[in-house]
Amino acid sequence: MAPIWVLPQYFGVIQTYGARRVVALSSTSLFVKANSSDHGEQHIARRLAGGERALRVWAEARGVEWVILRPTLIYGCGRDKNLTEIVRFVRRWSFFPLLGQAEGLRQPVHAEDVAAACVSALTAPGAANRTYNLSGGEALPYREMVRRVFATVGKVPHLVTIPRWMFQMGVALAHLLPRYKHWTVEMAERMNRDMVFDHADAARDLGFSPRPFVLSPEDLPV
Repeated sequence: MAPIWVLPQYFGVIQTYGARRVVALSSTSLFVKANSSDHGEQHIARRLAGGERALRVWAEARGVEWVILRPTLIYGCGRDKNLTEIVRFVRRWSFFPLLGQAEGLRQPVHAEDVAAACVSALTAPGAANRTYNLSGGEALPYREMVRRVFATVGKVPHLVTIPRWMFQMGVALAHLLPRYKHWTVEMAERMNRDMVFDHADAARDLGFSPRPFVLSPEDLPV
């Protein structure tokens, strides 16, 4: 369950315990961030690719089966670092800034559905030495995803569309606050890009059947 790029540090332990199959979580960010204009995001994509490659090489050299799962936007249980950031922003400021129309499609996937796929991947006969996308059961525009956050926290949606130059200024100011130091303009630009991934292979081999995006009170941070 750790970031896949730290997995090589534990190959020795895994081998000692005689693992026959290793299931590891990567991310669809491998594709989304590979050509990002932000160097930090490019670095994340390279680390994901390097972790996947290291697992495949190590496992195949030792006859160990591997399964790599690539979730999309994970949310749930109030502990994720995706939707919870939007929730905290909405709770504090009662509005949310959007770049342009923010109609890029998203497929949020619940943490419990990801966990179920991990358990299934441990024993599913057809999953050996394969990679799978784990996307949510619903594709919805970024704007609508944020609207549902407002509804769940009990606030009237206030979505403020602002131009790119203003977003750049806002991100620069946000970096003064530790919670928002990781925000980038590139993140905002992706609001208008579709990030949709097919999970048909996971449905076939792992019985993966993700729920639609329904943010419940239990999914909110305390």
